[in-house]
Amino acid sequence: MRNGVKIGIVGGAFAVVAGGAGYGAYNIWNAVDGSGGGAGDSTGTTQAAPVRTGPPTADEISGAAKDFLAAWAKGDADTASRLTNNATDSQALLTGYREDAHVTRVTLTPGAASGAKVPFTVKATVSFEGKTKPWSYTSSLSVVRGLTTGRALVDWAPSVVHPDLAKGETLTTGEAESAPIKAVDDNGAELTKEKYPSLGPVLDSLRQKYGDKAGGKPGIETYIAGAGSADSTAPAKTLLTLSKGTPALLHTTLDARAQAAAETAVKKFSESSVVAVKPSTGEIRAVANNREDAFNAAMQGKLAPGSTMKIMTAAMLINNGLAAEKSPILCEPSVMWQGQTFHNLDNFSIPSGTMEQSFARSCNTAFIKPVGKLNDRGIADTALPDTAKKYFGIGSVWNVGIPTFDGSVPQTSGPNTAAAMIGQGLVQMNPLNMASVTATARSGAFHQPVIVPASLRDGNTASAQPLPANTAQQLRDMMHTTATAGYGTGTVAMSGVGGYKGAKTGSAEVDAQGKSNSWFAGFSNDLAAAAVVQSGGHGGDAAGPVVAAVLAAGS
Repeated sequence: MRNGVKIGIVGGAFAVVAGGAGYGAYNIWNAVDGSGGGAGDSTGTTQAAPVRTGPPTADEISGAAKDFLAAWAKGDADTASRLTNNATDSQALLTGYREDAHVTRVTLTPGAASGAKVPFTVKATVSFEGKTKPWSYTSSLSVVRGLTTGRALVDWAPSVVHPDLAKGETLTTGEAESAPIKAVDDNGAELTKEKYPSLGPVLDSLRQKYGDKAGGKPGIETYIAGAGSADSTAPAKTLLTLSKGTPALLHTTLDARAQAAAETAVKKFSESSVVAVKPSTGEIRAVANNREDAFNAAMQGKLAPGSTMKIMTAAMLINNGLAAEKSPILCEPSVMWQGQTFHNLDNFSIPSGTMEQSFARSCNTAFIKPVGKLNDRGIADTALPDTAKKYFGIGSVWNVGIPTFDGSVPQTSGPNTAAAMIGQGLVQMNPLNMASVTATARSGAFHQPVIVPASLRDGNTASAQPLPANTAQQLRDMMHTTATAGYGTGTVAMSGVGGYKGAKTGSAEVDAQGKSNSWFAGFSNDLAAAAVVQSGGHGGDAAGPVVAAVLAAGS
């Protein structure tokens, strides 16, 4: 019998095995009828027959999955690709599965279909330069009806080959792109993906940048090449290690206790991210994300920060003599600026209120109304961006040690100028940025966030001028009131946090999103943290408990 594919019954489902004795058990369509993506067609037929329409039947779904998996398992990329609706893209990846990933044997076992989706398990053997290791994982495929031939076809996506594979990426086995690392916190405790799962993207970035530099030697791995192809700086993602290489010992600024608390806290809210920073030094103490994707939104995200922005807006108003902590400031239900009306939550107002009260209760109009006086001075569009860069380092290029987005408060005009005052419009931040802003308010001076020692980082560290002492003290006072006063929007969330503490809440509205993003920034003693929970609602409801948990554990 010639080498090929064996099909048998495994627990009620068929298994497709390549590499052993047997022969193919799949259908081959002779003509090719296009290779476009989506719900197109890459197979044809030599028979003139009416084109079928409508969703594939259960038998068609089973048959299409069976034929495709059998061809793939045999290593017949040409036939397998013609059983998908995108022959060009699928053939390249399926060919690379053998030639680039060096998979020498594979068993594909489908599970029970759920509608048009068929899950399956992969048990493979990877061999490279005398090193062999088993590899197993699960994936799935979906079956659609081809538009031109009406045949049931596999709806092609790179994730069929491996669930972590995205468009533009390939599987490769060979010497790793960088040496492995043994990352440790500031006390020498090892930091691993297994113990701290959401550190995965951070550890991958640290490995890519410092593995070789810190003295490690690469091993042999199966990895996703071109990971994050939209961002050429993204590190490769290791899927299987055939030989470990020599890891480099890498000291970080992280704190295992704060990191553990951050990991636990974000698990309570989907699409959440948090960062903790030491105000006196800028050292990053914790980074955690809970997202469907592997994106490090805590350090690279770009979202409007809502009313947490009022920390910088308050500094700008104080520095320009337009407000002071204990001075009266008008908090009306709504205010208009250049044709756009801005409201407070539920249109509340504070009769005869002070700036401290407006800050603690998060009055939008109190922070927008002074734009008129700034405009009279000709600085309405520049005052906030100038303050952000001069005192908080937002607008400078940071040298954190791994890729980051460093915040953006651009010069604006029209309604966007007013919106920026309350963290909306064109302002973009992430938890790292807002943790740093909070740390600057706490310490009185900007210390650029860092995650590895200066001796390892290339380039200069960003700097900024210290806040005027009186301004810094007023910011701390108002944040303290927000976290402790009965009317403070952060009091409930911060109730379990000890030490000298402060906070600022935020809720950022997003177009076409039913619920606002929840933001929260806070400090306790020499630890500052900020978090965002997308679609989390009010700042104190979702992001607040995340920040409080990290502060309670690490301060």
